[in-house]
Amino acid sequence: MTLTQTPAFGIFRSTALVVGNMVGTSIFLLPSVLASYGSMSLFGWLITSIGAIFLALTFANLSRRFPQSGGPYIYSRLVFGDFVGFQMAWTYWIANWVSNAAVAVAFVNFLSYFWPALMTTPTYSFLLSIGTLWILTGINALSLRQVGNIQVLTTTLKLFPLIAIIIFGFFKIDRANFSPLLSDSKNMFFTIQQAAALTLFSFMGLESATIPAEQVQNPRKTIPRATVWGTLIAAFIYILSNFVVFGVVPSSKLAGACSPFSQVSEALFGSWAGPIIAAAAAFSCFGTLNGWILIQGQIPMAAARDGLFPASFAKVSRKGIPVFGLIFSSLLITLLLAMNYEVGLVEQFKFIVNLTTFAILLPYLYSSAAELLLLLQENKNTEQIKFSKAMLVPIIGIIYAMWTITGAGTEVVFLGSLFLFSSLPVYVWMKANQSSKIRV
Repeated sequence: MTLTQTPAFGIFRSTALVVGNMVGTSIFLLPSVLASYGSMSLFGWLITSIGAIFLALTFANLSRRFPQSGGPYIYSRLVFGDFVGFQMAWTYWIANWVSNAAVAVAFVNFLSYFWPALMTTPTYSFLLSIGTLWILTGINALSLRQVGNIQVLTTTLKLFPLIAIIIFGFFKIDRANFSPLLSDSKNMFFTIQQAAALTLFSFMGLESATIPAEQVQNPRKTIPRATVWGTLIAAFIYILSNFVVFGVVPSSKLAGACSPFSQVSEALFGSWAGPIIAAAAAFSCFGTLNGWILIQGQIPMAAARDGLFPASFAKVSRKGIPVFGLIFSSLLITLLLAMNYEVGLVEQFKFIVNLTTFAILLPYLYSSAAELLLLLQENKNTEQIKFSKAMLVPIIGIIYAMWTITGAGTEVVFLGSLFLFSSLPVYVWMKANQSSKIRV
């Protein structure tokens, strides 16, 4: 494909895409979910951050090898073949647009702080959510440069109040608020593992810069830097902000709270800070939705080029934008919103975490395994395989992904398996329509 303009994403837009796609809805909601486990759940953030950094290093290495649009899908297919690549693309794409539906709902819920009728009139909230969805879909279909500009702006606006809470909150921390360390009937290992599985949802998006690779300037240098720096920035914000939240507000008040950061900001600065946090949360959702709409067109485009998705998904505009994939995915989001627009934010959030956790882990697991296999093949001589320090990065990524799966729970594995199995008839249909025949 030959693009008619300079790639839209440089280092700043690429990094903003990574940070903006990660620091979204969950940062403003997870403290209230984790509070029920006790302050020991903070170690879940630490472990997840470490695991995410090793995953980011894995994606950085893979993006240098394969600077093509599709990210995890490309890595999985080129190393393990069409079937594994299709499984990755299918589950990731579905989880992508399902999550976008939840982000659109969250955006409207945060705006209800300023317009309470959005909470009491489902029709208003539905119209605003789909209106926002289609405005951003239109921007994504017309100009990737504007998509990048929106990411830079919204990322800045969402990070500023979070950084202010971190800085001023350290002077208001009370050790007593960290009690209890563990909730009743839960052991330390179980608590940390469960917290790690929940916090993984917040790191979904660390691979974002790898997916629109052909729209990135100097991808072999820009993508690795944006991936690693974006993950480090998000990890820094996550760990410190949650530490401050638990230290300023007692766990008993955090558990089940709809806006834990509003509680903290009001405790630190007074009641006037509430609207600022509400606005920051709305900007956060808006930027996250903008970035993930970009992704929802790129993954099926990459798969369609290889004959694994319908050919319509591979069609691009003169600017290299997969317009059909964007519109089709947003139509599915609209249908999902129409069926579930009366569901509240917290319940929607919990459902999406359960629905997408397995789909998050799948590309991370496959990509880490792909990098390890490539390294093993490169270090193999005629007699034996030589292990190198570089192999530690994908090995830790694999261990982390598997460990998190075991802590995610049976419901997550069940829903994830349904995602995976649902791909089989589609894959069979696509392969049957290809010209080549299976030889017996």
